[in-house]
Amino acid sequence: MELVAEREKVAEGETVMKIKKPVIKPKPQVVYEFDISNINVFYGEAQILKDINMKIEPRSITALIGPSGCGKSTFLRMLNRMNDTIDGFSFNGTVLHKGSNIYDKKTQVEDLRKKVGMVFQKPNPFPKSIYENVIYGLRLNGVRNKSVLDEAVEKALKQAALWNEVKDDLKKSALALSGGQQQRLCIARTIAVEPEVILMDEPASALDPISTAKIEELVFDLQQKYTFIVVTHNMHQASRISQKTAFFHMGDLIEYGDTETIFTKPSQKLTENYITGRFG
Repeated sequence: MELVAEREKVAEGETVMKIKKPVIKPKPQVVYEFDISNINVFYGEAQILKDINMKIEPRSITALIGPSGCGKSTFLRMLNRMNDTIDGFSFNGTVLHKGSNIYDKKTQVEDLRKKVGMVFQKPNPFPKSIYENVIYGLRLNGVRNKSVLDEAVEKALKQAALWNEVKDDLKKSALALSGGQQQRLCIARTIAVEPEVILMDEPASALDPISTAKIEELVFDLQQKYTFIVVTHNMHQASRISQKTAFFHMGDLIEYGDTETIFTKPSQKLTENYITGRFG
């Protein structure tokens, strides 16, 4: 580090060196999409998640893998407080979303769910038109201007790679769409309210291979704008779409790291046994 010195005359005519100390700027604090610390989740007496610690970066794709009943979906629902509606749910620990504790008493759950949207395992369009499905959340938020709604519909359907397929049939019932189209419509409905995070609970498990490929491509394309956290039982899918993978087993987070490392050089034998199909 270069020190800058300048000469300064003093009253006696002597010359001394005046040293300017370099300014050391503090490193900017990393703000994670989610910073999860020491989480334990219970349904009644049963402990579902055990001392979970995880940091999730913004605009990343994280896959959650593990056998059925290991706590993946509970972990996912914890991130937008959907577990709050389950009888007997309790937890301790800290879940920060961009530095704010989402379980703080002052947290407005409705506002949280605008920021952290969710797409479920089976497509769940409402028995309404395609148009009304997309703007459902906007209407709940009080948006009434038709030009604003029209623009939001087109934008969301384009982002969901569905616009060209339905643009001439926006008044058509959403229930008339194919399964893959319905799932992309649900994604459009989620992103219409412009969230920051999209949670996905096995979004392609009920779809055919072609529709599954479209969903995966869509997630990959939308990563530039959203953070994705995806529960999947499909090991190939997890390895294709994610940058980070978390392996859960019986409520424990066994291993969490770069997807390539998890699938090629896992540090835990249990992880290796699961991804190679020895159990699950």
